[in-house]
Amino acid sequence: MNWPFQDPPNVAVFTTKEIAEGTQCIQYVCHDQEDGAWQFHSIDGAPASEADARLVSLRSILEMDPTIRALADLPLGWCAMRDTEKSEWQRRPNREKGSS
Repeated sequence: MNWPFQDPPNVAVFTTKEIAEGTQCIQYVCHDQEDGAWQFHSIDGAPASEADARLVSLRSILEMDPTIRALADLPLGWCAMRDTEKSEWQRRPNREKGSS
């Protein structure tokens, strides 16, 4: 399998305890404008509490959810969301402060 991202497989990304443990699916992805960080959440951009935040590798996220491959070219400052695990990803510029 060819690596689809410009970031290396071992780059740390932000997610939640529920996603890391496989109890929730990824529904919201953000590629931060300021630092290029990736964030993977279960609902539309809701911030995780400090206790629920997790750092994992980008490779582990792709292994958990192969549909993330479709977002490898998500530009800095953009996000993608979907309603369910089987829904198509919808992309848009991130409107959060400091992300555009």
